[in-house]
Amino acid sequence: MATTLTPVDSREVVRCDRCLLVQFRTTNNLCRRCHLSLDEEEPEIVAPAAEVLPMSVNGNGHGHLNLAHSIRSLRLRNGLSQRQLALRMSVPRTYVSKIENEKATPTLSSLERLARALEVNVPELLCGGERNRQEEVRELMEDQFVGEILPFVAQLNGMQMSSILAQVRDLTVRPRRSA
Repeated sequence: MATTLTPVDSREVVRCDRCLLVQFRTTNNLCRRCHLSLDEEEPEIVAPAAEVLPMSVNGNGHGHLNLAHSIRSLRLRNGLSQRQLALRMSVPRTYVSKIENEKATPTLSSLERLARALEVNVPELLCGGERNRQEEVRELMEDQFVGEILPFVAQLNGMQMSSILAQVRDLTVRPRRSA
């Protein structure tokens, strides 16, 4: 793990948190002295993040938790690591980490790049990209196929549902040719 210091001539200066060597970031992100990674170990992404926490106000009166959590939630939902998001934004990975950990507040241009990289618009980014459940149900019910099949679903037992689900999966994997 490394602490980012002031950049020099557009090169990132970091301090290895293990051996405390101050150095330019290397291309392989390993410390020149102890040869350990300069980046935090990123946890493997297993599942999308839980629902977005409500906006909270920290000690200085600014609501940052919602934005930080929203960014992390959207990043995980898209299956991106901090490094992948940073590459999409053309910023250092540490900047993404600082935003998610509320150590930095993104500028408007950074918010736009974040939204673009996460494939949402800025308002969705600010609210975590979460639509409310009623909107999702309404949209689903407007689908003609779902509307027609719904009355029959309640009459099926578990085995019949599993069979139909397997057939639908099979149809989408290997579409049949029409005559």
